[in-house]
Amino acid sequence: MIVATRSADPVERRQAFEILVSAYWKPVYKHLRMKWNQTDEDAQDLTQAFFGRTMENAFFQGYDPAKSSFRTYLRLCLDGFASNERKAARRLKRGGGAQILSLDFESAEGELRQIEIADGVSVEERFHQEWVRSVFALAVERLRAFCDERGKTSHYRLFARYDLEEERVTYAQLAQEFTLPATDVTNYLAWARREFRRIVLEVLRELTATEREFREEARYVLGVQK
Repeated sequence: MIVATRSADPVERRQAFEILVSAYWKPVYKHLRMKWNQTDEDAQDLTQAFFGRTMENAFFQGYDPAKSSFRTYLRLCLDGFASNERKAARRLKRGGGAQILSLDFESAEGELRQIEIADGVSVEERFHQEWVRSVFALAVERLRAFCDERGKTSHYRLFARYDLEEERVTYAQLAQEFTLPATDVTNYLAWARREFRRIVLEVLRELTATEREFREEARYVLGVQK
């Protein structure tokens, strides 16, 4: 997708842009709130303005995967953008009041209120943690759609119930709750986790520019050699 943002085909560029935005808009918004102390309204405007800027074809030309990961490059671009806006002492409105992107800022603000930054974790590292969270969220949604398409809704529901909800339950409790044999619970969860991992790697493929960067991000996100 990073390579595709440089395509001469406007449709391909737009599709690539949409995938990148889906992975990065929440980390960008939260970074503006936490590091740059923007109000929720100003952070929304700046998020829209920043991604409006990235839609320009030349925006990613300066990215060199040999020097840093794309997520680091984007964060540095964001900090430069925010700094310039602060120096200009003005609030950049979304293209004169027109909303560029349809983003659920209310959900992001709700998540932000629940964030507790651990001691020793910088705001910059928090940006990267939020990016991982976005990658997982994308993968969860793709897994749900994948299961629906294949008539495996029980597989996804078990995965969501056991791996995504805070309440801890046993396999025996799941078997009773879903009216399934215990062996099916084990097998369904194993299948869903395997597919989730595959989809996470698929998302990372889309969000990295080189094989080396993909492997490094796979280690960062999943702790795996790939």
